[in-house]
Amino acid sequence: MPPVQELCNAKIIFVLGGPGSGKGTQCEKIVEKYGYTHLSSGDLLRDEVQSGSELGKELQEIMERGELVSLEKVLTLLREAMLKHVASRGFLIDGYPREVDQGLRFEAEVAPVNSVIYFEVSDDTMKSRLMKRGETSGRSDDNETTIVKRLQTFHDCTEPVIEHYGKQGKVCKIVAEGTIDQIFSKVDAFLLRK
Repeated sequence: MPPVQELCNAKIIFVLGGPGSGKGTQCEKIVEKYGYTHLSSGDLLRDEVQSGSELGKELQEIMERGELVSLEKVLTLLREAMLKHVASRGFLIDGYPREVDQGLRFEAEVAPVNSVIYFEVSDDTMKSRLMKRGETSGRSDDNETTIVKRLQTFHDCTEPVIEHYGKQGKVCKIVAEGTIDQIFSKVDAFLLRK
């Protein structure tokens, strides 16, 4: 399948980081300042689960086991969501790609990516943030056993993605251990240069 013609000139930024790295929070601030469209692969998947569709039921089982959803399913959800916002000033693709092949397929079948923002956070910080979020989120994947598995999956699968795009000079690494505003000032400085 060739890239989507309507999206080929879109500004597309992959937003990566482990679970609990603050991707969603920072994306909200980027949307507020720059007017980009924020698409979280996780939110798209959770929305599909909540829809109660057959696909949603299948996705719920996969996510509860802490496993990754297939590339085709995620790519389809992303493509459809982007086409709904084709006039956007830019797209923040949050939590995708999780593997190098996903990035390659996205660029081949949807559109080229301009850059990657990577939020680097220690495992201890991510675990602590997720456990705290789990107290109020109601998310079935915010429990200690699943968190450990999610962190391992992130290290095994996503770090090669960061390396791949780093070789192309497309990665902006943000150390995301400070306050929300401290972290955003680094993101803002990067976006102002783009």
